[in-house]
Amino acid sequence: MRTKSKPDSGRKKKGTARLIRLRYILVASIMVAIAGRIVYCAVGTTVVHADLWNKKANEELQKVIPIPPTRGDILACDGSVLATNLTYYDTRIDFKASSFSREDFLKALGPLSDSLAKYHAFNNSETWRRKLKAEVDKKPEERTSCFPFLYGLSYEQLERLRSFPFFRESNNPNVTGLTVHSRIERKNPYGAMARRSIGGVGERADTTIHGWSGLEAALDSLLFGKPGRARKVPLTHKIENWTDVKPRNGYNLTTTIDINMQDIAENALNEMLKEAEADWGTVILMHVDDGDIKAISNLERDSSGNYIEAMNHAMTRIEPGSVMKAISMTIALEDGFITDPEQMYETPKSGYYYGSNRRGTEIKDTHSPARLPISQFLRYSSNIGVTKLMVPHYEHDLNSFRERVRKIGLLDTFNTGILGEKPPYFPDLDPRRGGKMTLARQTYGYCMMIPPIYTCAFYNALANNGSFVRPRLLKRIQGEGIDSILPVTYIRKQMCSPENAATIRKWLKEVIYEKHGTAPSVKNPYVEAAGKTGTAKIAMEKKKDGKNDPAFKGGYKNSHRYAFVGFFPYEKPEYTCMVVISNPRNPSKHSPDSSSAMVFRDIMLRMYSRSMLGKHSDIKDSKDGPLGNVPILYADNVTADRQASLKKMLGSQKVSRIKAPEKVKGGIPDVRGLSVRSAVSTLEKAGFNVTVSGAGYVTEMSPAPNTAARPGTKVHLTLSAWRSPKVAKKAVAAANKTEKNEKKS
Repeated sequence: MRTKSKPDSGRKKKGTARLIRLRYILVASIMVAIAGRIVYCAVGTTVVHADLWNKKANEELQKVIPIPPTRGDILACDGSVLATNLTYYDTRIDFKASSFSREDFLKALGPLSDSLAKYHAFNNSETWRRKLKAEVDKKPEERTSCFPFLYGLSYEQLERLRSFPFFRESNNPNVTGLTVHSRIERKNPYGAMARRSIGGVGERADTTIHGWSGLEAALDSLLFGKPGRARKVPLTHKIENWTDVKPRNGYNLTTTIDINMQDIAENALNEMLKEAEADWGTVILMHVDDGDIKAISNLERDSSGNYIEAMNHAMTRIEPGSVMKAISMTIALEDGFITDPEQMYETPKSGYYYGSNRRGTEIKDTHSPARLPISQFLRYSSNIGVTKLMVPHYEHDLNSFRERVRKIGLLDTFNTGILGEKPPYFPDLDPRRGGKMTLARQTYGYCMMIPPIYTCAFYNALANNGSFVRPRLLKRIQGEGIDSILPVTYIRKQMCSPENAATIRKWLKEVIYEKHGTAPSVKNPYVEAAGKTGTAKIAMEKKKDGKNDPAFKGGYKNSHRYAFVGFFPYEKPEYTCMVVISNPRNPSKHSPDSSSAMVFRDIMLRMYSRSMLGKHSDIKDSKDGPLGNVPILYADNVTADRQASLKKMLGSQKVSRIKAPEKVKGGIPDVRGLSVRSAVSTLEKAGFNVTVSGAGYVTEMSPAPNTAARPGTKVHLTLSAWRSPKVAKKAVAAANKTEKNEKKS
């Protein structure tokens, strides 16, 4: 039987079909609208606004992207790196990384924490575990994608980190979450050593790194190099940077600095500054023949009482004090003012007035007798004598003395390569404004200013037979397409005659070795030297803000600056050294002889003990010692061949031989009896830091031999070229007895 379809079901089908058609129409309308918008935008971009967008594209593609060059290194004279670029790596953990597995991380967390504690011990294992677990236990959406982890890692440390549990499972940061960011820093491997002269770098507004002080700034154009150029290029799948001009990296600059001499000079200066409680000090060590600055140090007391590298006082103008007298005396010899070196001058203890009887114009000597020959002006450091000798020849034209100083080259700019260098300053003199008295004071070191480097260079010329060589800190330039050794240059090929230079050298030697000389502390049985002390009262200064201190009335403070400058060895000078100590508070250091001259002496003897003066220090003819004229053979030179060659060289069988030290099983090795070269080498190989005082062979050690000590412990060696008379005489007697037996046989 046939059933009839219900009218309602037909109506439902029609309604459903209509709804579907409406939906299709709606979707189609939306798609048409979107397509229309796309077409509109495409037409607007490619047709209507084509010029604008083409202009923007061209601007982007024509942008020049600078490529920074790699800054050059600064090297010591032996190639040791004083300043270089080092890459450091900063790491973070992305706990939201797409493939990061919390379960795998927790499984490796214990071993990972142990590894971190072992190599990055600023946190122990438990602390590392707690910090990392606290982050990973958060809800996924609350975890950080930039968890601060380890900073300032070297490449070696980074590779080791990647070998730790969990991180070694994959190199994909999406799995481990480990992200690495590199940065380049300018570093000084030797720390503060010669830091002020080497200088520092900083970032400019354009993000490039340039020098701002010292050699880094003075030679920035060489060190910085030349930036390259790149531009963006459209490729098939992306836009890449295309290098048009490669960057030229900065040149490597080899300086004249000797690391070992720098270490000696800085330590000697630092020790004296601490003992003297001075405001600041500077030391310059220069090689005589070529003017190479082998060491330069500037130390200044900070607010906590420590001495740090600070203002470059070696280049700062100061009143030189009595070290100026050697310059005046050299001019006097050259210009024929001295016809008879033994001519006597009155040097009254009551003082001497030049040009006026007004108060404040009196010239005094602190320790001169009533009469002095010209040849002893430097020995006694006579202000009156130098004034009477020099001033009559220049008082007709007060500025003629300055011009005479200019003629010898002392006012020339040296161009040492150190930023901040300024030539000496001699003011214009006016007879109506005390010019005559100012002239008198200039001849013995006041009322003008000379940087220590200039004074040191002048004395270096005296040591160099009058040849005024230009001081230099830069020796060699190396880089792409260049390898240039800079030649030795001269301020004046001959500042004075060799004969006059020899005369001044002789008078400077008497400052140390003759009775009443002002620097007897420099005298020693190992190395002869010559030099001059200098004392200058420190001038009162106005405040930089223009507001005077209530105590400022001009004139000088009741404090002094002590200097010593000289050269060694005396017979054939190899090095010139100048030391300045400013305002020592320790009463025992209130003289140049007890402060700056002692630093000079320590530097000289430490160089001698380390065999830096041409002659090895393991043999010393100690005729001034308690043993008489008996050569000493140190414990590290007791081989038969060495003994035979020594006897042949000396032409004698008498030798005082030092007993070899005993071998120890752990702790600090026994190096007593060894020469300083062998002792230092032995201890440094064992991992200890070594300081040295004295000259000759090692007689004492602190801490004692065989003491248990960690690597890096400081070991101080005391040296002496003499043995105790009792022990030495036995050794010599035994040597003589052996000699007789050999002859009989």
